[in-house]
Amino acid sequence: MLIEADRGERALATGRWVKWIGGASNQDLAAIEDLAGIYALAGVHCVDVAADAAVVAAARRGLAWAEARGASRPWLMISLSDGEDPHFRKAWFAPDHCPPGCSRPCERVCPALAITASTGVIAERCYGCGRCLPACPLGLIEERGQALAADSVAPLLRQLQPDAVELHTQPGRQLAFRQRLEQVRASGVPLRRLAVSAPAELGAAELWQRFGALRRLGFRPLWQLDGRPMSGDVGDGTARAAVALLVRRRRRLPPGPLQLAGGTNRRSLALLQRHGADAGHCAGVAFGGVARRLLQPLLLQSQARAVSLLQAADLWPLALAQARELVTPWLERC
Repeated sequence: MLIEADRGERALATGRWVKWIGGASNQDLAAIEDLAGIYALAGVHCVDVAADAAVVAAARRGLAWAEARGASRPWLMISLSDGEDPHFRKAWFAPDHCPPGCSRPCERVCPALAITASTGVIAERCYGCGRCLPACPLGLIEERGQALAADSVAPLLRQLQPDAVELHTQPGRQLAFRQRLEQVRASGVPLRRLAVSAPAELGAAELWQRFGALRRLGFRPLWQLDGRPMSGDVGDGTARAAVALLVRRRRRLPPGPLQLAGGTNRRSLALLQRHGADAGHCAGVAFGGVARRLLQPLLLQSQARAVSLLQAADLWPLALAQARELVTPWLERC
């Protein structure tokens, strides 16, 4: 029987790797535990969550639940950033400033159900997608970034003991990227992979600079191309953007497995397979927003009963069936 480390590496090598993204700023502990458990039981190879002790503890509870039901334990990955990044932000506004007659378009467009009339933004649920910002007709919604201090990275990693780290980067931050890498190395935590989340704007020259920094410090890279960040539940256009970015960039990327992300959904694999040889260079996929939206009705049903989804014996099998519909085509990819 393959140990979990070999299972992940074999999936990357054969193009069947699947990651569930919990959200770099998502602190909805109940949903994280439920979703981590369901997607682990569905067969994902990695769960990616915020660099937060309570979040990691919730994810591990979900993974233990899945393991008790026969799942192989996936890698636990935590997300860091080398500076300001949309993945590490929260929306905020003062609800008492809203006019009484407002139709609340912000509430309607929020995929995390993180906005209510009485509380404004529920910070724990918000994962920074930003859809509410242009929706507000009066421009009352702000975005507030979250940053991890340099001197807290190494001790936090030692505390959390992840299997892998994802580092979000942006153009022009070569020095900040190297400094973050040094902080990760200083933790002494052995990592299976160090994933680099690269937006479409990051050019090939900068990607090769990132690769050089990774290799000098002994990290094994995993490249995540973010086509349309946090938008996979929107529609086919986002899936097309993610695949188009991979096809456009794959010949100029440094060595290492390449993963689709940012706008991925049910259509991603079919769209990828239309590209023949280019499709063979894709090691796998990451699902974030679409994975949560798919199970949102069942999460709400369990919450209405004041129990977790994993405790609802009639609901979690339904959630598992839906999660498998999303994940299994990649696990069985030819």
